[in-house]
Amino acid sequence: MKKLLVIGAGGHGKVVADTAQACGTWQSIGLLDDRFPELRQAGAWKVVGTGRDWQAYLPDDVDVLVGIGDNQTRLRLQTELVAAGYTLPVLVHPHAWVSPDAQVEAGTVIFAGGVVNAGALIGEAAIINTAATVDHDCSVGAGVHLSPGVHLGGNVTVGRCSWLGIGAVVRHGLKIGAEVMVGAGAAVVAELPDGVTAVGVPARLQMNPGT
Repeated sequence: MKKLLVIGAGGHGKVVADTAQACGTWQSIGLLDDRFPELRQAGAWKVVGTGRDWQAYLPDDVDVLVGIGDNQTRLRLQTELVAAGYTLPVLVHPHAWVSPDAQVEAGTVIFAGGVVNAGALIGEAAIINTAATVDHDCSVGAGVHLSPGVHLGGNVTVGRCSWLGIGAVVRHGLKIGAEVMVGAGAAVVAELPDGVTAVGVPARLQMNPGT
């Protein structure tokens, strides 16, 4: 059994480590964080090096996951790891459900209570957080974060590096663009273009002051 290194010892990194431990796949789990050596413990897990110390290992010796919540940073680091020869695992909590007819790409994590239904495609380095659900035939782009309790209806598309806040819901058949932020508890009932922030019920675009 290999060792798993999780880059990031913040809240998200600890949940990644906790989920990996529940899976029982790895002999040991260590965290990497730039606060090392001042930070040597994060919850139940030891911090064993800085965020760059994955370079001291060979890809055949360890598995690596990026446990950083920021979408752009997580996807950038994963791209760097892949270029260095690592194949990042898909992490699925034992109490999550992923349809055999769904496709989940490398480096994605699906936490407890998460559901990914038939025909769905989840891109690389995505987060399907606690009790979030992705219904049939959805397409969730690389680096997306679906926060706890998010629910996507069927045939929803979410673009690269978008972030849907806790409890947000998206009506079936809609398209959300890239780098979109959807507020907690929002109800998305119309399509959202790239780069916008939408909040409320129903979700409306949030304008910058002075516009």
